[in-house]
Amino acid sequence: MNLGMGEILVLLALALVLFGAKRLPEVGRAAGSAIREFKRGLESGEAPEKAGEDTGETNENGK
Repeated sequence: MNLGMGEILVLLALALVLFGAKRLPEVGRAAGSAIREFKRGLESGEAPEKAGEDTGETNENGK
């Protein structure tokens, strides 16, 4: 997936129109946070089910 400068500008303009100038920084921060969490999850190598057991959360069976 090769994006040139033209395609990037079109995507940025589309995001500006869709979200507006006020909400665009908010959306960027939320996307960055989501990417960081995703990377942390990949680095830990832990399955989501096991992560819930370590934090004391209960699953569907109440365990």
